[in-house]
Amino acid sequence: MSMPMTIREYLRACDIDFEEVPHPREVTTSRIAQQAHIAGNQLAKAVMLHGDAGYRLAVVPSTCDADLERLSALFHEKVELASEDEISDCFKDCDPGATTPVGQAYGLQVYIDDLLRHQPDIYFEAGDHETLVHMSGSEFDRLMTASPHGQISRHH
Repeated sequence: MSMPMTIREYLRACDIDFEEVPHPREVTTSRIAQQAHIAGNQLAKAVMLHGDAGYRLAVVPSTCDADLERLSALFHEKVELASEDEISDCFKDCDPGATTPVGQAYGLQVYIDDLLRHQPDIYFEAGDHETLVHMSGSEFDRLMTASPHGQISRHH
């Protein structure tokens, strides 16, 4: 599989300069970062959340976990990790488990961890387990300009 058209078309519509970086098939972000020789704090991972108000996406560095307590306080409601079925239903054209941070393309509100802002380069899953999207940190900031940000992660 390659990058889903939903993601490709969204990036093009936003006029984002990016490249696709193939990597050996891996499913964990730590292994992907290792295989692709990328610093873990530059590999963004998407965490889909479920709360009373619906689904949201938290985007955090691969070296961190989404801080559910902090996110619940931010949203003024208890949020939990979405189930694999919920994620698959939302990201229909992505491989299971290859959730992309470009949740806006799928109608989700996206929240960005401050640790990802102002990085020189950002990488993230392209919706399959064999391709990363690479862009400059300034392009990533531009892509996520409408997304609220804050300290929403904690180290493993």
